Amino acid sequence: MALSAPYKEIIDNAVKAIHERIFFAQYPEHPKAYGEDAPTIGLEAYKNQLGKPFTELLQTNAASWIGEEVSPYSLEPLGITYPAFEVDTLIVRSGRAFAAWKNVSVDDRAEVLVLALEQIKNRFFEIANATQHTTGQSFMMSFQASGPHASDRALEALAMGYEELTRFPEHVTWEKPAGKSVIKLEKTFKPVPKGVGLVIGCSTFPTWNSVPGLFATLITGNTAIVKPHPKSIYPIAIVVAEIQKALQAKGLDINICQLAVDTASKPITKELAQNPLVKLIDYTGGSAFGAYVESLPGKVTFTEKAGVNSVILDSVADLNAVTQNLAFAASLYTGQMCTAPQNIFIPAGGIKVGDQTVTYDEVVKAFCGALSGIAKHPQMGPGTFGAIQNEATLKRVDAVKDIATVLLAPETIANPEFPNARTSSHVVLEVDAKDFGIYENELFGPIVLVIKTKNTEHSVELAKEMAAKHGAITCAAYTTDGATEKLIAEEMESVFAPVSFNLTGGIFVNQHAAFSDFHVTGGNPAGNASFSNPEYVNKRFVWVGHRKL
Repeated sequence: MALSAPYKEIIDNAVKAIHERIFFAQYPEHPKAYGEDAPTIGLEAYKNQLGKPFTELLQTNAASWIGEEVSPYSLEPLGITYPAFEVDTLIVRSGRAFAAWKNVSVDDRAEVLVLALEQIKNRFFEIANATQHTTGQSFMMSFQASGPHASDRALEALAMGYEELTRFPEHVTWEKPAGKSVIKLEKTFKPVPKGVGLVIGCSTFPTWNSVPGLFATLITGNTAIVKPHPKSIYPIAIVVAEIQKALQAKGLDINICQLAVDTASKPITKELAQNPLVKLIDYTGGSAFGAYVESLPGKVTFTEKAGVNSVILDSVADLNAVTQNLAFAASLYTGQMCTAPQNIFIPAGGIKVGDQTVTYDEVVKAFCGALSGIAKHPQMGPGTFGAIQNEATLKRVDAVKDIATVLLAPETIANPEFPNARTSSHVVLEVDAKDFGIYENELFGPIVLVIKTKNTEHSVELAKEMAAKHGAITCAAYTTDGATEKLIAEEMESVFAPVSFNLTGGIFVNQHAAFSDFHVTGGNPAGNASFSNPEYVNKRFVWVGHRKL
């Protein structure tokens, strides 16, 4: 069956955007695009779910019902429980579903997945509330990241898969002249999926980081088991529920996509990952567990781990514009983003601002002032910082104050809407360039390190070394000199770290746009995959050609 016209148009537009790399959004990030009543409907749906079992999943005969999500804003349990299953049950059901799903045509698979995305679109505001109160993101970030941006990333992976799966003809008649005769073969080319896929989610971005791998796995004919972080289940549970409903609507086995929940005290991730029937693993999270995932034999893995993101300051046109931009980038979601800047390299002799040289101390003072200004702003502060997802992050902020000179001390950010919210402004530490042990690791959360270097070349050398040894997902650089810009670009790309130059105003180093920016390069220790490039989908299936005389 061919794709229905509206869905084919969605995929065609997405494929076109992937090739052009210009701005494209199938799902607008503006809340008003979804109707005047949508926010109220989403909030009511969220409130009605609190304290109740999540019954929308079509998986049957649960072994138990579990849930331990707590709002970082109220510090109270959400009280939602989800159906839990034995690992063997999940694996067996997924294996059985794979036998049928792999033979479903690419067009029919795409139809199911686009249908699911179109239904998810109707629940963006419920997902936003669910994300806010499981991750601590602000409401607007929760809406955009878990709703439109996540769905665009899912569509991007889906469209990339669709294009790669249809790259070659299904059937050809092959004829080779052989003197007075002709050798004639009938040839078929089939993309064969690898098996059961496991998607391991994280606590801070439960949909944005999970749906690319989920949709890439499903479009390529593999089945999927989604294992969210036990503290952030609700947002991705909605996504899985809508995929299951779309499968059911097309008469397909809903176990093609399953949700697998656990608790912090009784995790099931390793048991799932080590099962021999699991052939694909998508993982987002810390480097230690990511290294374990990558080490598993017989698996194809797609990982996004921790990185040490650098800022290189050389010369700027407007110091205030630069420090405001960097401060906001660091403050977004209290630094709990894999793309947030951490290490700021500043030459001891200062930097050029226009035709003048501004001292190192003045640059540091401007940056700390910009950070403090956002944190203390009664409106901007709470909306920018949000809340801290994990108590361990707050403890880390307190612990690092003893490892270096404190330039800016952390403070609680008052949130009038949520007075009990778990919050903290940044701690800014001053570190000498020789103190590798302090700044060579990711310090997740509201922690920024200012590193005094000999000169810009030294800054570039250190940023490059950090990316090579420990990975980097982003790098921000500021220079008004063309030769220096070229040097930074060449040095950082040699360790496969992308650079954002001279960002000011309303665009920040944290932001990666679907259909245009590759998220993680896959070339340094921050992760072994990049979504979404062709390899991200091609490694999930194998081309097999048959010949018949």
